[in-house]
Amino acid sequence: MYNSDTPLQAELPTSKQLVKSTILAGIAAVVLLFTVVLPAEYGIDPTGIGSVLQLTEMGQVKQQLADEAAADAAGLLATDTMTSETPNIDGVTEQAMSATPADTAIASGEWRDETPFTLTPGEGIEIKMKMDSGAKTEYSWVVTGGEVNFDTHGDALGKAISYEKGRGVAADEGVLEAAFTGNHGWFWRNRGDSDVEVILRTRGDYSSIKTM
Repeated sequence: MYNSDTPLQAELPTSKQLVKSTILAGIAAVVLLFTVVLPAEYGIDPTGIGSVLQLTEMGQVKQQLADEAAADAAGLLATDTMTSETPNIDGVTEQAMSATPADTAIASGEWRDETPFTLTPGEGIEIKMKMDSGAKTEYSWVVTGGEVNFDTHGDALGKAISYEKGRGVAADEGVLEAAFTGNHGWFWRNRGDSDVEVILRTRGDYSSIKTM
């Protein structure tokens, strides 16, 4: 018996039509890959359309942040395996300072520690302070000769936190309050084309400060 809901043979797509639809779908996927996905996700723009649609810059930002996150993760791993006064491979003792009491330094208006360093193009550096939970440290850092990307964060065994991130910044200052007992500080990376000089100044409630 004929069922009116059953499609007629003539209404079904032929094998040729199915192949044609599959090929068109594949072409559309390839076009989207080169014009949208590669520029937006990886900053790769082989056709130039990504720049017109302002997708390429977004992809480049994503890749930069991914690179910095990977470098930061490597720094956190190193933090868990190093002591505050372990000599480095070159035999140079890492910077571990415990100067005057924090309250005295803040009351006098003097910085407790001043840490200058140079970053070549693409180079990154991490500086951490040992702080107890709730401890506060005043800080100020300034860049000469360019700008840097930075991530202010903390870590301890089984704990990690990011306080603030920035791209293309020439200076920053404020108060860093430790969310838990552990290591707290900054990671900087020079994304420019020339060397930059950075000076970090700190004072407050921390027992030591060191370059990772």
